[in-house]
Amino acid sequence: MLNPNVVVKNIVTQPGVENTVALIARILMAYIFIIAGWGKLTAYGATAGYMEAMGVPAALLPLTILVEFGGGLALLFGFQARFAAFGLAIFSILTAFLFHAADDQAQQINFMKNLAMSGGLFYLMLHGAGRFSLDHAIEK
Repeated sequence: MLNPNVVVKNIVTQPGVENTVALIARILMAYIFIIAGWGKLTAYGATAGYMEAMGVPAALLPLTILVEFGGGLALLFGFQARFAAFGLAIFSILTAFLFHAADDQAQQINFMKNLAMSGGLFYLMLHGAGRFSLDHAIEK
């Protein structure tokens, strides 16, 4: 009997495929953080005001930009990817509860998105960046 799970496993566990999928996964996960961090940097005043309105000190904005933009770049290039993934996962959970825990449907979707991203980031933390990464080059 054909088992689709085994078929997919046999395809994606081939070394070239596995490493390519790991790279694509890192790019997709990094994208949201790089864009969000850049947006906060280029709209610094508005972001600081929003943070204050949500009860979060605007003094945390530079750290937020560093985590999002810097962590996103670390994921993208696979540099200290396990550490970056862990930090971004915790950040995503915190921001879910600080900014997206509301009755508004859009905020509920963002809340769930943040939790889902955290799951993917924890998985990346466990399995590392893959062969196509700076971590692999440094460890080699």
